[in-house]
Amino acid sequence: MRLAGKVALITGGGKGIGRETALLFAREGANLVIADVDAAAGETTVAEVIRLGREAIFCRVDVSNRAEVQAMAQSAVQRFGRVDVLLNNSGVTRDGFLTRMDEASWNTVININLTGVFNCTQAVVPIMMQQGSGSIISASSVVGVYGNLGQTNYAASKAGVIGMTKSWAKELGKKGIRANAVAPGFILSDMTAKVPEKVLEMMKERTPLGRLGAPRDVAFAYLFLASDESSFINGAVLGVDGGLVI
Repeated sequence: MRLAGKVALITGGGKGIGRETALLFAREGANLVIADVDAAAGETTVAEVIRLGREAIFCRVDVSNRAEVQAMAQSAVQRFGRVDVLLNNSGVTRDGFLTRMDEASWNTVININLTGVFNCTQAVVPIMMQQGSGSIISASSVVGVYGNLGQTNYAASKAGVIGMTKSWAKELGKKGIRANAVAPGFILSDMTAKVPEKVLEMMKERTPLGRLGAPRDVAFAYLFLASDESSFINGAVLGVDGGLVI
């Protein structure tokens, strides 16, 4: 198993890509800390992980709340004694064209998608430094690399994740800690469920592989970056987009 003996903390682990990743990590031998603002979804994921024969705990966390994030990190250490993988997977959208975007929509996306990643990483890195090892994986997006109509806030947050990831790769590499980002394209999930069907069809047509992504496509990318197979990969942005951006 590729994650045998490792402990992974996954934010946004209750549904979608986070849940899919949690179950994949469990099958590969990891014990899990599942963090989510949705307690029912998070507890369901924990129960599924336990049925797979692994240990898991749930932490209800708003990643934009530093006190809740610190409590999450402490709970992880109290239960498992270490954190080998931090997966910053939580994210939201509040789309709108620049001229119509209100301050609340801007702040919500930045607070969760960008500041939340900062909060979680800052809380977990001391644990990894004490261990002398760790893998930080953060969810960016093709939108963070290339921009997108109606997503000023989302693009800014995901571009910021890339900048932080590269900075952490330089700061933490000598401590045995790797930092990488994954930049998915259009993935069929709760987030894209709000996208009009005609837009999804257009994105499918623009994707050389001729389909939209599935949560498992991103989960396997996370698995690679969490495992020792990627031990010399640091500061990378791995696109999972079917060739959309070629």
